[in-house]
Amino acid sequence: MLEPLYIQHLKENLWFRHLAEPFQNFIIEHGKKYSVEKNAAVFHAQDRFDGVYGVLEGSISLGYIDVNGNEAIAAIAEPIMWFGEISLIDQQPRSHDAIALKKSVVLQIPAQALNDFLLKNPYYWYYFALLTSQKLRYVFLEQIAIQTQSISQRLAQRLLFILEGYGNRSTIQDFNIQISQDQLANMLTVSRQTINHELNQFEKQGVIQLGFKKITVIDLDRLRQFATVSDLKI
Repeated sequence: MLEPLYIQHLKENLWFRHLAEPFQNFIIEHGKKYSVEKNAAVFHAQDRFDGVYGVLEGSISLGYIDVNGNEAIAAIAEPIMWFGEISLIDQQPRSHDAIALKKSVVLQIPAQALNDFLLKNPYYWYYFALLTSQKLRYVFLEQIAIQTQSISQRLAQRLLFILEGYGNRSTIQDFNIQISQDQLANMLTVSRQTINHELNQFEKQGVIQLGFKKITVIDLDRLRQFATVSDLKI
């Protein structure tokens, strides 16, 4: 049985909070919690589907590492974010890697138990449609941003996405983003030098404070303004 503290964390997640009570109870009763060491994989691209995961503690990189060690990061999952549902829906191997950026705790909803539950309760597929469409919405927003927004806007928008847990959090309670400039540059497909310049401009304006592999947002309203206005003087 999941500890009360983690159950409370789950209930702060928008997706979980809106689940029907029998589905919530199923996840709490059947979920398997385990630790993942830094740089260890929750799963790799092309692995067989073994369940849907939620991040209870830590940080999980969702992306791909090629044979030469080149990394592409699509998103960073932090508490409480869910991932791994794509293979549940299409019954195909994993589409990406899920790697712990630091020691993390994840909750696995095991594949067999979940498939059996959905077979008996097909209505609950609706909730996975919601989870997937939520992520697809952010993919479209990012694609539009690449074509229409300045790098300052895109950076501000991505920082907001991370703070909001890509729509998973009802409120922002932690204004610290554990991410390196290299990872952020990778996510936005620009150079580290470009990201460094933009972050320093944000810091000069009192919007953020930079630390070692950490960004602390100190003026959320200003950051939101940066994300929506194209000709800010920074």
